Amino acid sequence: MVLPIVQYGHPVLRQKGRRVEQIDDRLRQLVADMLETMHDAHGIGLAAQQIGQAIQLAVVDVLSLAKERPSALLVRGEEQDLAQWMPLVLINPELTLEGDRDVISEGCLSFPDINGAVSRPKRALVKTQLLDGRQVEFEAVGMLARCIQHEVDHLNGVLFIDRMNSATRASINGRLKRLQRGD
Repeated sequence: MVLPIVQYGHPVLRQKGRRVEQIDDRLRQLVADMLETMHDAHGIGLAAQQIGQAIQLAVVDVLSLAKERPSALLVRGEEQDLAQWMPLVLINPELTLEGDRDVISEGCLSFPDINGAVSRPKRALVKTQLLDGRQVEFEAVGMLARCIQHEVDHLNGVLFIDRMNSATRASINGRLKRLQRGD
């Protein structure tokens, strides 16, 4: 089922999600609904906060951008077939960020028609639980690393506008105020 996406200004977007303690049918259904919602909105990531649930759960699928914005996923240094990992479900993820930074324009499903330059590390070491219960560790590179960082920020109540420099933020301030008011 396609769920409504919470828009900027809703307080749940600023809430740190509580840990997911058990994987059950209810959580599996929520993940299925989140994936359907993300794909319906033509997104590449969706955090539980964006559908009104303050829990440590996000979904990611960067395959649609593979040609224009490359990604890689490595396990113990070995590159994996990205298609075998997508869509990716992140439960209680933990990140270690490293490497050079890129400045790329980002958008967010909770901020319709608003984009802005955000600086993020090119690599992220990820520890997470998958929907099948397995604990995994992998390295995300490129667009996958950026997307995971964006979604994990959501899980901690941090928004992409918080990562923008002051000039970029000032350039979108009027649109943010209109969105917050619901105009």
